[in-house]
Amino acid sequence: MVPLLLVLLLVLVLFGAGFALKVLWWIALIVLVLWLLGFVTRGSAPGGGRSRWYRW
Repeated sequence: MVPLLLVLLLVLVLFGAGFALKVLWWIALIVLVLWLLGFVTRGSAPGGGRSRWYRW
């Protein structure tokens, strides 16, 4: 009974990790698209230069 529970626990952990990694890949892709759109849509600064849309 214990080996069966250990195998089921391992399957559950691996399934959870795979799902979490897939979600993190989608979040990273969305952030990348927003970051690239920021370079395209940024406006001009009052001094004539290009302004940054991020704070750092």
